[in-house]
Amino acid sequence: MSRSDFKKLKRYNYLFGETEAVYHEISLKMGLSDSAMRVLYAVCDRGDSRLLQEICRYSGLSKQTVNSAVRKLEKEGVLYLESAGAKAKNVCLTDAGKDLARKTVLRIIEMENDIFESWTEEDMKAYLRFTEQFLMDLKKKAEEL
Repeated sequence: MSRSDFKKLKRYNYLFGETEAVYHEISLKMGLSDSAMRVLYAVCDRGDSRLLQEICRYSGLSKQTVNSAVRKLEKEGVLYLESAGAKAKNVCLTDAGKDLARKTVLRIIEMENDIFESWTEEDMKAYLRFTEQFLMDLKKKAEEL
């Protein structure tokens, strides 16, 4: 790897880490753990329910972490599970969960949308195209391990 390539990778990792740190700070300010925020975000991005299996994939969290966060949020009356087939379960927001989502996750989604709406259409498409390309290439490399 050339020195220039190393600097680019270092910059990417820095930006990725700093972005995650900002989301962590937002979660703390809103009184939620990172995993609870990600679970709620994954549910709210779909409406007010989402398959448990999809939450794992969509949030990037491990199945164990998602299950732990879901159990905690269920005990707090924020969400409940409902059968969605033989082995599948839907994670659904309670009325209290919908209220919490309005005060937390939906505010984050609004902030993100405000940022994206401030970009040109061309910049938005480029950002999404490059992010998706990076993801696809990384998945291919991971399969080769």
